[in-house]
Amino acid sequence: MPRPPLGDKPMTNAERQARHRTTRAAAGPVVHYRRPADRRSRAQRWHEAVNLLLALQAEYRAWLQALPDNLQESATAQALQAIDELDLDELAAIEPPRGFGRD
Repeated sequence: MPRPPLGDKPMTNAERQARHRTTRAAAGPVVHYRRPADRRSRAQRWHEAVNLLLALQAEYRAWLQALPDNLQESATAQALQAIDELDLDELAAIEPPRGFGRD
């Protein structure tokens, strides 16, 4: 369904463009933000991810140890126990390949 005309006759392309420019100028400048490119290598991202997992595991281990006795058999305690039992040292020991031509 077409939009009804604003006046008694349709606007020309030049009038439409001028109206568009005045509304854009009245609204102020439009600022577009671009996320910075991630310049880290895959190996750096791998090591940071593994370190983050190890830190999270330590937090969950502390949470598990701080649980009161009445919650030791709860689903939360079981989930925390499963996270605590994960062996993340194997992940930390892995050195990812550097890539084509960088070996």
